[in-house]
Amino acid sequence: MNRPLQLGTFVKTASPHVIEVLGTTRLDFVCIDAEHAPLDRAMLDLMVLAARATHLQAFIRIPEIRPALVLSCLDIGATGLLVPHVDSAALAREVVAMARYRGGVRGYSGSPRFAGYGSLGMKEALRVGDEARIICQIESDAAVQDAEAIAAVPGVAGLFIGRADLALSMGLDNSRDERVTQATQHVLDAARRAGKLAGMHVSGNAEREKFAALGADWFVVASDQTLLRDAAQAIAHPD
Repeated sequence: MNRPLQLGTFVKTASPHVIEVLGTTRLDFVCIDAEHAPLDRAMLDLMVLAARATHLQAFIRIPEIRPALVLSCLDIGATGLLVPHVDSAALAREVVAMARYRGGVRGYSGSPRFAGYGSLGMKEALRVGDEARIICQIESDAAVQDAEAIAAVPGVAGLFIGRADLALSMGLDNSRDERVTQATQHVLDAARRAGKLAGMHVSGNAEREKFAALGADWFVVASDQTLLRDAAQAIAHPD
């Protein structure tokens, strides 16, 4: 199954204006990185508000797996969550349950942004809420071995390879080691066989094209920090 590539970038800067600027581009989504950036709930709320105002999909990479955290990120209107360190199908099922009303354990309120501040009504709010996409980050050898089972969990929208932590879990200090690439290919194949998104972070277009040829179709390319630095360096004084 060949799907159009979906392209986004990590946003690590605590600013809704960054999201607003990115919303003027042809990116498909942003992934707001609450795992590795200093973003509290109030700032996440503003950043998701900016994304929705510019019709840009907003995923949040959560820092940890907790029902209250999953609830708050979805209540403020995130398109979905990128969930780190999903090492087993059992954990994937737990995460999906935290994000679902029907068949899950997500607490309901019709008043947050996702539900139109009470304007949708309960039936429609439940439908919209249960459309939140859960993408499981595969970043350990155990997760690689269980990739097929994780991808098969109902409600898992995709798999996302975290190559740096995967390398560390394999005792390596190079995320581009051939053993990491082989594990990456295994996860991409598992996602595509299940009909799920096959995602990963890449440094730029050349690496994106390399992994698109291997089956990846959901790309987080660089980050706002990297894009800013590279653009600034391009106009800076030469060495």
